[in-house]
Amino acid sequence: MSLETEITMILICYDGSDDARAAVRHAAALFPGQPATVLTVWEPFIEVVAHTSLGFGMVAAAPDPEAVDQASDRRAEETAHEGAELANENGLEATPVACAQASTTARAILGEAEKLGAQAIVMGSRGRTGLKSLLLGSVSHEVIQHADRAVVVVPSPAVAASRARRVQEDEVAVG
Repeated sequence: MSLETEITMILICYDGSDDARAAVRHAAALFPGQPATVLTVWEPFIEVVAHTSLGFGMVAAAPDPEAVDQASDRRAEETAHEGAELANENGLEATPVACAQASTTARAILGEAEKLGAQAIVMGSRGRTGLKSLLLGSVSHEVIQHADRAVVVVPSPAVAASRARRVQEDEVAVG
């Protein structure tokens, strides 16, 4: 994709967090009036079990995986609708989509971007730093590393405000 490519579809990642809301508002400011898909990715129960201690032993009352997945899918649909509403209120032409991740959240995002033909992906950053970032990994980092299209990562509002205060304090100290 060249810089001259017209943006005809953007994919906005949305999980209902303050960071995701900031990403929606930022997307609307960058791409006013553009069509957008607001995506919420949910994790199937089997993936949750694989990443927790539930997968290492018997539990007294194991939940019904299908019921858990249906509830997760419903919640993701609600979250995607909430994000699309916010996008529409901010001037985008947004539709909601929820999808289950097949391997990682980042791979689900990239797959949906490909399927939609999105020219850009907009997502929030958790603002993780240091050891926490190394231990938890980063969906935005994985998306950036594997994307074949533009990716806009919007900093966490709290982290951005903190950084702005530090810059101002540094300017006062130097000046």
